[in-house]
Amino acid sequence: MADRVLHDAYIGAGSNVGRRIVHLGLGIDGLKALGEIAAVSKVYETAPVGYLDQGDFLNLAVHLRTPLAPRDLLHALLAIERRAGRTREIRFGPRTLDLDLLLYDDLALDEPDLTVPHPRMWERAFVMVPLADLHPDRLAPTGETWAEVAARLRQKDEVHEVGRFW
Repeated sequence: MADRVLHDAYIGAGSNVGRRIVHLGLGIDGLKALGEIAAVSKVYETAPVGYLDQGDFLNLAVHLRTPLAPRDLLHALLAIERRAGRTREIRFGPRTLDLDLLLYDDLALDEPDLTVPHPRMWERAFVMVPLADLHPDRLAPTGETWAEVAARLRQKDEVHEVGRFW
């Protein structure tokens, strides 16, 4: 039997409704069924972006090695969100669980329902600070390392380390 090809996917996870850490745990458990979890960042608490009339988020990032194609992975992430009680009533609104496909190998894809790398990820501390935990020396499109991007973004947005989840 031939070995299956595994792809490097980076997933951003967030929750700001109910037992936030429990919802993140449900997300990680769901991701385990989609491949091999190579690494999980620390957990960070961050203020909401966009729609501000909601509670703070807990955020983390996961490096997932998966055999799934990008679109199949997206559908699997949406199914995990639904199982965690995710509803989509307000754009950028409160959510039990949000799983975003941030990066998939070195793929650049821009389709109506799937854009990789995730749009605006390089501008958001709640994405880049956890990602920098996973691979601080990896380069962003700006030429900076992920750690340098994270440090720059932390200067303008409050990001508080909560601790390790896993």
